[in-house]
Amino acid sequence: MAFVVTENCQRCRFTDCVDVCPVDCFHAGEDMLYIDPEECIDCGACVPECPVEAIYDEAQLPDDMQKWVEINAEKAKSLPVINESGEPLPTAEARKKELGF
Repeated sequence: MAFVVTENCQRCRFTDCVDVCPVDCFHAGEDMLYIDPEECIDCGACVPECPVEAIYDEAQLPDDMQKWVEINAEKAKSLPVINESGEPLPTAEARKKELGF
């Protein structure tokens, strides 16, 4: 099992989660982050750090979000590792408000 980044990360790409990850399992896409399930050590340190609650334990992922397991696994293969925090996307604060955070 691993942790999974879901659609709440889209148009945000906050990187608070990257700072606390003890391994290099996060990968940066154009509009969001992804977790490589092969690298994730299932520690859960990233979950409370996400300001938009985009990260779930795969075992607790709601049924309507199951597609994100495969999306994370596939996207992580081709995207660069991100292991240092950076600026969120310019749309991040608006997206955060849209999501109710």
